[in-house]
Amino acid sequence: MNIILQMNKAMTYIEENLMGEIDFEEMSRIACCSEYHFRRMFSFLAGMSLGEYIRRRKLSLAAVLLNNQDNKIIDVALQLGYNSPDAFTKAFQAMHGIAPSNVKKGNTTLKAFPPMTFQLTIKGGNEMDYRIVEKDPFKIVGLKKRITLIFEGVNHQMDSLVESLTDERIKYLKSLCNIEPSGILSVSANFSERSVEGSELDQYIGIATTKQVSGHWEVLEVDATSWAVFSVVGEFPKALQDTWARIYGEWFPTSGYELTGGPEILWNESSDTSKHDYKSEIWIPVRKSNLI
Repeated sequence: MNIILQMNKAMTYIEENLMGEIDFEEMSRIACCSEYHFRRMFSFLAGMSLGEYIRRRKLSLAAVLLNNQDNKIIDVALQLGYNSPDAFTKAFQAMHGIAPSNVKKGNTTLKAFPPMTFQLTIKGGNEMDYRIVEKDPFKIVGLKKRITLIFEGVNHQMDSLVESLTDERIKYLKSLCNIEPSGILSVSANFSERSVEGSELDQYIGIATTKQVSGHWEVLEVDATSWAVFSVVGEFPKALQDTWARIYGEWFPTSGYELTGGPEILWNESSDTSKHDYKSEIWIPVRKSNLI
């Protein structure tokens, strides 16, 4: 038994309940993981959020139902969970480019959005260096900004945060740091929809500490948990972004671990990212999955 198999069983459950109520707790039980882990794995593997996938499947099914002349628009809207014909019409037109009433007239072009399944693709068996670290509660202390997620290239939304880290502030923050990962960190938390490009998250630049903090700093409390720590060596940011993709596409489906929902931490060796063998570490909070 593996996570890909269980995710596909959950996808079957979704398909069987498009015309009714989808119980996300039941979906997660079938997938043998938390709803949080399922949603984030789905987003990364599918390239869209779970909510967007379900919306598209419902509207694809709506087109099929409306082609049956016996089905009324208001009935189809209610069957698919829309509270009003207007809301249904707006969503239908956004996907198909025409109003539901035009389907009844025939000779219309509609968009099909077939059900999705997942499979594990073998891509050469490249090694990944990682370790599992157990950590007690600690704090992230530093600066924070709400940004949007970018998959490729440098995210310049971080520039203002970096520029705010004066030498004096860096010196003070480093004096607070008393645990691993040491040094200045980039920390991502409170994702609106992790692994969907353009989604929002809180981005911190700061340090990890167990000390009491004074002053006008942002403080993020981090619970005790296990951490999967991945070593990255290569051209920045390409090597880093490639490793993120492999973590979600290759490591999680076969690791026996799932996401906890906590913040994710990036440690970089220095501010000079020009080296061809630049070193980084990705820290992801995890727990053992129900599949082991």
